[in-house]
Amino acid sequence: MLSQAIVAFGSPLQEIDVPTPEPRGSEVLVKVEHCGVCHSDVHIQDGYFDLGAGERLNLASLPLPHVMGHEIEGEVMAHGPTARGVKVGDRRAVYPWIGCGECAVCWRGEENLCSNPRQLGCSPGVHGGYSSHVLVPHPKYLLDYGAASPALAATYMCSGLTAYSAMRKVGTPVAGDEILIIGCGGVGLMGIEFAKAMFRKPPIATDIDEDRLDAATRAGAAAVYDTHATEAARKIVADTRGGVFAVVDFVGTEESFAFASAAVRKGGKIIVVGLLGGALAMPLPMLPLRALTIMGSFVGTLAEAEDMMALVRARQIEPIPLATRPLAMASRTLDDLRQGKIIGRVVLKP
Repeated sequence: MLSQAIVAFGSPLQEIDVPTPEPRGSEVLVKVEHCGVCHSDVHIQDGYFDLGAGERLNLASLPLPHVMGHEIEGEVMAHGPTARGVKVGDRRAVYPWIGCGECAVCWRGEENLCSNPRQLGCSPGVHGGYSSHVLVPHPKYLLDYGAASPALAATYMCSGLTAYSAMRKVGTPVAGDEILIIGCGGVGLMGIEFAKAMFRKPPIATDIDEDRLDAATRAGAAAVYDTHATEAARKIVADTRGGVFAVVDFVGTEESFAFASAAVRKGGKIIVVGLLGGALAMPLPMLPLRALTIMGSFVGTLAEAEDMMALVRARQIEPIPLATRPLAMASRTLDDLRQGKIIGRVVLKP
C-alpha cells in the first residue's frame, strides 16, 4: 500500500510503503481512485490550528507517519465476512466522519461530532485516502453517487457535505430573505450550488480574489462583492434593504466574521464554517440587542450525506471547477492551496 504521508509537521509529504490491510468483520477495503485535497489538510500538515492572539491548537498527539485525505472515492476490493450490502467491484464515495459508535453523540446519529472519532485521514492512527487503499469500518459508510463524475463524487464527502450541512442550518428563507456566502473557494462554490438547489434562489457571494468572484458569477451567484472594497458591507446592507438573513462564512477569520457581523440584519444568523483562524471578539450586549444567532457547522452527519447524495443522483447539483493530479503531487497541491492558487477543487489520483 503506497501512500503520501506526513513524516514531520511542516515538511513535505513523503511516500511510504506498508502492507495492504486485510478487512475483518464488517470492514471494507477500498482501492482509492480519487481523493480530494481539503484546506483542513493544510492545517494538519502544519501541525496546528490558529486560535488567534498567538494561541494554537497543536496536533502533536497525531502519531507520525500519518496519511491524510478524507474526500475519497474508489472501488471495493475486499470485505470482511460480516459486511453486508456491498460486493467486490462496487464504486462508492466514502463517508469519512466516523465516530466511536458507543457514545450518546453517535447514538443520535451525529458521528461527525463524536469526541473520540475514527475520522479517515484526520484522527490519530486512522489513515486516509492519500494512498492506494483505505480501510473502511462498515459498508454503511459507502455511498452511491449515481452518474456523477467519480472525481467530483469524492469532493462531496467533505466540500459538498460541509456546504450542504451549513445551508441546512440556514433554515427556511422567505421572500426577501437574502443569503450571503463569504469565501468562494471549493466549499464556497459548493455552497452556491446547494443554495440554488435547496432554496430555489441563488445567494450573494463575497471574496477577496477576483478569479474566485468570477467563478462565483459563473456558478450563478445573484451578486458578488469584493470584500477589499471600501464600504462593501454597507453596500450589501443597502442593496438588501437592511442586511442579509443569513451569512455562511466559509473562511473563518477575524476579518471574515467582522464582515459577516456588519452585513447581517437584526435577527439574522451567522454560520461559521471556515477554519483559517483567529479569535471571536464581540460585545455581549449586542447579541440580545441584535437578536443574532451565531453557530458553528462542522461537516455533516451520515444522514445528511445520504440526503445530499440523493440531490447529486437526481442531477440537481451543477459541478464546480475540478482538476485531477497524480498522488505524487500531494505536497505541491497543499502548497498551492495554502497560497490561494486553486479555484474549485483538486483531486489526487493514485
